[in-house]
Amino acid sequence: MPRQMPPSTLKQMSEINLTPLMDLTFILLITFIITFPLIEQGIPINLPTQKAAPIEATQSKTVTIDNSGIMYFDHDPISDVELQQAVTALLEVEPQATVFIRADEALAYGKVVDVMKILRQANVTRLALVTQSDE
Repeated sequence: MPRQMPPSTLKQMSEINLTPLMDLTFILLITFIITFPLIEQGIPINLPTQKAAPIEATQSKTVTIDNSGIMYFDHDPISDVELQQAVTALLEVEPQATVFIRADEALAYGKVVDVMKILRQANVTRLALVTQSDE
């Protein structure tokens, strides 16, 4: 099949079309905006509702206790002994670290007290109980 245009009339394109790149960038941005809050609260629990002021912390770790009593230290399941060792190691590196406790509202109060006791034995001085805003 013969060519429709002679080769001399074809021009080389010297610009990059940025429209597909911008579309991809916006899609990625929207994806990160939607998924970031889900990453923050990866372990599903029902927090108790309470009005409280936000806490500013330079270094923080989270202990989460789900409704079946399983403990997580920053999304990793952990036992009582391992929790004390991990928090002690954290405080050696960052003495002013804050430990947040996220506990399911249906959980027995004694389990939360047990976790607070473990953290006290590890010499945690900055501790906060995380609640859900009632607003």
